[in-house]
Amino acid sequence: QVQLVESGGGSAQAGGSLRLSCAASLYTVNSYCMAWFRQAPGKEREGVGAIYRPSAAPFYADSMKDRFTISQDSAITTVFLQMDSLKPEDAAMYFCAAGSPSACYGGSWYDSRVWPYWGQGTQVTVSS
Repeated sequence: QVQLVESGGGSAQAGGSLRLSCAASLYTVNSYCMAWFRQAPGKEREGVGAIYRPSAAPFYADSMKDRFTISQDSAITTVFLQMDSLKPEDAAMYFCAAGSPSACYGGSWYDSRVWPYWGQGTQVTVSS
């Protein structure tokens, strides 16, 4: 059973930074791809980025790739989302997701339907 626990959410001023963490409890860490999504009230869940192993180049949504950075620890059980230059429109519930490598490399990593495992989310608010 895969368990994902997000942390690090909170409030930030516009232009500020936050670092989110997602700790994964996995029976095996050999081949998991991990991703971040976000969902604002009244909006669909949106892919932020994904990563498969620390050595691989992450995927990013075009609108966030210049401000957000995804990284993963060497044990491949924690994924981080560094968010810089925050904007009020970044306010949302941020979710961590995990799946097989096909979730990352199947061409649709940004589609929440390809990710079978989800955390409970961590709230991010950004004040202007």
